[in-house]
Order: sequence, then C-alpha cells, then structure tokens
Amino acid sequence: MRNKAFVPRDYDVFAGLDVDKRSISVTFTDHQGLSRSMRIPYNVEHLLNYVGKHFAGQKVAFAYEAGPTGYGLYDGLVAQGAPCLVASPSMIPKAPGQRVKTNRLDSQGLSENLRGGQLKSIHVPSAVYRELRHLTQLRDTFVSEAVGMKLRVKSLLLFEGIAFPPAPAGSQWSFMVRAKLRKLPCSTTVRFKLDQLLDSLEFSEKQVFKTTQEIRRFCQNDPELGQSIKYLMSIPGIGWIVASQLVARIGDWRNLETVRQLAGFLGLVPTEHSTGDKINRGSITHIGDGRLRSKLIQASWSTIRQDAELREFFRSVARTHPRNVASRVAIVAVARKLSTRISAVLMRQRPYVVREKVHSAPVTQEETRPQGTTRRHAEPGEQNS
Repeated sequence: MRNKAFVPRDYDVFAGLDVDKRSISVTFTDHQGLSRSMRIPYNVEHLLNYVGKHFAGQKVAFAYEAGPTGYGLYDGLVAQGAPCLVASPSMIPKAPGQRVKTNRLDSQGLSENLRGGQLKSIHVPSAVYRELRHLTQLRDTFVSEAVGMKLRVKSLLLFEGIAFPPAPAGSQWSFMVRAKLRKLPCSTTVRFKLDQLLDSLEFSEKQVFKTTQEIRRFCQNDPELGQSIKYLMSIPGIGWIVASQLVARIGDWRNLETVRQLAGFLGLVPTEHSTGDKINRGSITHIGDGRLRSKLIQASWSTIRQDAELREFFRSVARTHPRNVASRVAIVAVARKLSTRISAVLMRQRPYVVREKVHSAPVTQEETRPQGTTRRHAEPGEQNS
C-alpha cells in the first residue's frame, strides 16, 4: 500500500512508543544517539505537551506497533500535524539473541529503528473503511460460531453413537434435517444439550443474516464503496461477500501501487530462500488476513468454472505437480492471478471485461478433488454471494 517515504534526516528527534490501554512507554532518541525514556498516561495531549516543552523548535517523528489499541493514537498525532508511523510487529527488526522484553526496551527499539529508517508503516485505513472492517469482522465471528455449533452437534451425536440424519450433498443442514435432529430419540440430558446447540446455531445464523444486511446497507450508502464492490463483482467468481471483504481489507484503492502488490498483502506469494544461482521457493507466506485469503481461494473454484482462461491456467499448473497436491497448488496459483485482476479493476476504476472466450472443456470433479481430500462447505450466505 502506498505510503509517503519516511526520511530520517528530515527530523531531529525520534519517539518510539510502546502502548498499552493505560499508559505509553516512550523513548526519545536524536541523531547523536542521546536518548531518554519515560512512562506517561495514554493521552495524546499529554504526549504532545511534553514534546512541546522539551523539544521546542525540533522536528519530532513518532512510531508505534499496530495492536489492540487501534489507531486512536495515530489519529490524535496526525490531527496535530505530527508525523506517525504504525509498524507491523512482524516487520520490526529484532536482534536474534535478545531474550529480555519490556515496554521500555520495546520503545527504545522502535526509536532506534525509526532513526535508522528501518521501519515501514502499514497503511492506516480511513474511518469509513475501518467501520466496514468492523462489520465484516463481526460477520466472520458469527460465521465461525455457526460452524462451531454444527461441529458440536456432530461431535455429540458421534459420542452418543447416534447417526446424523442422511441428506443429499449440500443439504446437510436443511430445514428438513434440522427437524429430524429435533426428533432424534435420545436421553433427556442429550436431548437438552442437542436442542441448546441447535438453538445457538439458529441464533448465530440469524446474526450472520442481520450483519450481512447491515454491510449491504452501509456500502449502499457510500458511493465509493458501492462502486468498488460493483467493479469487483464484474470479475468471474467474485461475489458480493468476497467483494465487500476485499474492499474492507484493502481500504482506499488509491493506495495500490502495482497489480502484484495485493498478492503479497494477502499472503499468496511463495516463500523464498535463494542464494547464488540456486532458487528455492516454498509454500505461500500466509501473512495477512487468513479468512479473506481462504475466501479468495474458495472464490477461485467458482472462477475456473466460469472463466476458460483461468481454467486452462489451473490445468497447466496442476499438470506440473503430483496428483495428491496438484489441485491445491493450482487453485492457490489461480487465486494469486485473481488478485491481479482485483487490483487492476480497482486501480483503473472500471469493470472487468472478459476476454474472447477460449475453447476449454468444463472442469471435472476429478480435477478439483485430490485423492483423500474433500472441499469445505460454503459458509452461510456464500452460495448467493
């Protein structure tokens, strides 16, 4: 994501902030290496008053780790014209042999890394994208709870030796099956537990539905969000749920620099440990939002059924790998290629145009399911996304 380059020589003092819910451990360092550390209340005004009193006339830059305290400190500092970097914890340089961790040492490390130009700020989303992110995260939470309740129901029946009511593929949790679960013969205690689990499942699914409706309302009331989602849905395989979550996580499309950037942001690029002429690439990095990455991979299964070009790409990758992993490796490659299309339509702010159709046979079940594995079921609402 695009951020203005931070140039250490443009500043005189570098403040590393280690933030918790009540206080800030802060270390100030200058270009001569002189530093001072202290602990102050978590209050932006208090921090800026201290800086104004002790570093009057000097340019001070701030940095802290992204974490559970969110972006309130960033907002307060930037509102007062103070430059602030929010660094990803995984991207902050640390000495391999360091075995002592305290708030003071963390703030000192941030200050020194900021002075050395070794920190790279994450993209801090604007308010509207933060609110959308809250809603999409809430939906994911309720979806996880619904999936958990289904697993608990199945575990209970397995433990009691009770067969789960038979149902066609894709209809395992239909109203008919749930009605049968309500009437299964079992002991009073097991019946009570099963009914409570089914009640909790229904509640979670209602919460998923309500949250989905709120996300739709929120996006429809913001022209920019609605437009970006519309463009994303023009890509074969991308539905409304995936599109809204992509917009929430990517944030302002103006911060995208290249079409390949999103793949790295979603953890879809391979790890690499190469030296000299030897190139050694491994599995994908798995950084970023795992749930969104999973959704994009799931959407890729739909894409290869609708888009002949990517279907042939899927087959070309699958042919170069052993059969037991071929489809999994190939579908991740499709997801990585899909991420470039996503970036392109957002950066150009126009719908995706399907190229001239390539002759390609429909994908078969044998191609998409490696031996010994099964596809996961779609989450609530995903079928109609």
